[in-house]
Amino acid sequence: MAGDGTYALLVEVHSTKAMAARAVDLCVALLYEQPSIESVSRVLRAYGELGAPGTGDLGLGEDDVRAMRAAAARLREVLGAASPGDASALLNRLLAESAKPPRLTDHGGTTTWHVHVDSGDEAPWGEWFLASSAMALAVLLADHQRVPGGLCASASCGRPFLDLGGGSPRRYCSARCATRERVAAHRARTT
Repeated sequence: MAGDGTYALLVEVHSTKAMAARAVDLCVALLYEQPSIESVSRVLRAYGELGAPGTGDLGLGEDDVRAMRAAAARLREVLGAASPGDASALLNRLLAESAKPPRLTDHGGTTTWHVHVDSGDEAPWGEWFLASSAMALAVLLADHQRVPGGLCASASCGRPFLDLGGGSPRRYCSARCATRERVAAHRARTT
């Protein structure tokens, strides 16, 4: 790798936390926005997916977006689980259905070595997304002994979020949703 920080970037995008963050961002893009090849590609590129050498084409089609959307709905269930036991049961089911034996890949020398649990470097996007995301969330659940995220408690939101901080679990996806709910509760008490 060149001495331009590329290696550090690639190592970071293959960390468990980065893979889980990618899973959550893809869930939001696929379930809460108007998913398109372009919008999903934008998230994938933000997390280091490079595409074909020379063109950057990710080979993502409408069928891939549909399969990834179905996977996102299943991953959202994990993040909305009431307990680590419930989340682990969901993750175990997802891993049994989608994950293959772990293997190391550097995608033909185009990236750093990292672990994949899909069927191969040319696996369909939906398979890759479900298997890799379930594995990342499972590792984080085991590391932190709690559900690695949640669903926003704001009635007008419900978006999934990643929560790896210590202390009490987060209830909202953002400070904006938390403030909106706090203001609404205050207004309800004072009027």
